[in-house]
Amino acid sequence: MTFSDWVESVGKIVDGAGVALMIGGAVVATTEAAWRAVTRDPNAYVLYRRRLGRSILLGLELLVAADIIRTVAITPTVRSIVVLGAIVLIRTFLSFSLELEITGKWPWQKADATTPNA
Repeated sequence: MTFSDWVESVGKIVDGAGVALMIGGAVVATTEAAWRAVTRDPNAYVLYRRRLGRSILLGLELLVAADIIRTVAITPTVRSIVVLGAIVLIRTFLSFSLELEITGKWPWQKADATTPNA
């Protein structure tokens, strides 16, 4: 197995972990939200959105890492780096949007002591 094959395999594993984390997080969040809805928890929807958003954020981070691993280690051409840059920008925008949606604050704003970390 060559170095390129090894790096490609690692990239695929990290990709798979990112996708699995998003799917697993969605299943866990949905299951918990269904239970909360059955028990008539008034915070069920808010907590569901937070948990789902967090799993998507973490999955996106892993997908970005896999793209970086494959692009930098296997095909470091100008075109592949520009494509990677575009992908990272799009995913960063999505991450910031999700963070704002989950917490109500931008990532660089200080946390409010009254906001519960659910």
